Amino acid sequence: MARVLEMVFTTELGTSKTIRVADAKEPLGGAEVAAAMGTIIAKNIFKGSGGELTGKIRARVVTTTADDVSLA
Repeated sequence: MARVLEMVFTTELGTSKTIRVADAKEPLGGAEVAAAMGTIIAKNIFKGSGGELTGKIRARVVTTTADDVSLA
């Protein structure tokens, strides 16, 4: 089972930017994620076509499973 943390930010041009972190630890608390998102915004670590990250929209952990299918 794969766990991916998705953090969604607002940008200076009014768009949204999603940053995904693979293999998110368990358990993962809201305060931890909010603090990490705040640090990313404050340190201006990422910049994309929408400009600098300016705020937090949401965060979630996406869990996926994969099942092999027999081709025989």
